[in-house]
Amino acid sequence: MSAATALPVVTLRGAPREQGRAHGEALRAEIRHNVDLYLHRFLTDARLERAEVDRRAAAYLDVFTRASHDYRQTMEGIAEASGRTLAEIAMLNARYEILYSAYSAIGMEEAAGGCTAFAAARTVTADGHLWIGQSWDWIPDVRGALLEIEGEDMRTLAFTEAGIAGGKIGMNSAGIGLLINGLLSHLDDWSRLGVPFHLRTSRILASRTFAAAVGEATAGVHACSANFLIARGRGGRAHVNGDGQDGGGEIVDLETSPGGWVAIDPAGGTLAHANHFLQPERLSLWQPLREERTSTYQRCNRMERLLARRGGASPLAAADLEQFMRDHEGHPESVCRHPNTQLPDDERTETVFAVLMDLDALQMRYAGGPPCTHPFSTRALM
Repeated sequence: MSAATALPVVTLRGAPREQGRAHGEALRAEIRHNVDLYLHRFLTDARLERAEVDRRAAAYLDVFTRASHDYRQTMEGIAEASGRTLAEIAMLNARYEILYSAYSAIGMEEAAGGCTAFAAARTVTADGHLWIGQSWDWIPDVRGALLEIEGEDMRTLAFTEAGIAGGKIGMNSAGIGLLINGLLSHLDDWSRLGVPFHLRTSRILASRTFAAAVGEATAGVHACSANFLIARGRGGRAHVNGDGQDGGGEIVDLETSPGGWVAIDPAGGTLAHANHFLQPERLSLWQPLREERTSTYQRCNRMERLLARRGGASPLAAADLEQFMRDHEGHPESVCRHPNTQLPDDERTETVFAVLMDLDALQMRYAGGPPCTHPFSTRALM
């Protein structure tokens, strides 16, 4: 996505199938592009031939069908309006399980991309608001969009890849915010056919309470490891039971794996996470990261230092957080990430989407590419 290309914004209303059709119609070209892109990357990154990809996608279509009638209906609508087959849309929606289990099996972390997520509590921010944000680093040419989902009593603003239902990074009008990081462990196995990653993110973003959001991230059988940073600000407190007593202001990081999960709380009002388990010993797992792989540790440590150093000197302003996301220490494998020309084309990664969310004002600042060259735009749920 070039600096001249604006991130599409698609408004979705009505029943799940109607929402899917609106998604598919608005993003028809982007969905076609993503289908072709992932078929190529399944072969180059995951070493999977088309027949095997189709077999795994079909298995997950059955999982989506059993787990969520609404999600299945949304995928059907996307397929109908985009002119793609339902099997192809299921492949996109299960791409996390297909790719990440392969990454774990072959220890190919260079191809797995990365993200740097963080949170700043009210006690350390200049405006006294709860802020969360992240850089989402992935395949440079993947096509994404913002979805504005309007339900009867819930509104959601979320980023997704074209063709993937429900959203993966965002916030809702109950004040729930979600950030994500891909993780690898030796336990990852697509054939477990657990609750798919993108169904979990969709359910978290549809949650009305902090406890419900945590439950959606941790409940059920998981095929692959993943990290979820969940927070709830005051923006939606009046929305829940009208009394604002449902855990406003909570922040937690959840490291999940097929073997279980652990919760990590902020320290000193801040929290940062990248693409490695911070507490692997608690889950008795091994991370198949190549020994020379330093980016995830470097990005996480750098963000922790930036948050602590600035927060210790004076309260963190939104401008500080934006600047942290433009940080180039360790370039090109920095928080603001750029393709590493020392790697083959198919293993290069860059920041595709950068986001800051004020969960008290329910405002999102976002950039559709590396934030050093892509200016932040602002949208609000209020």
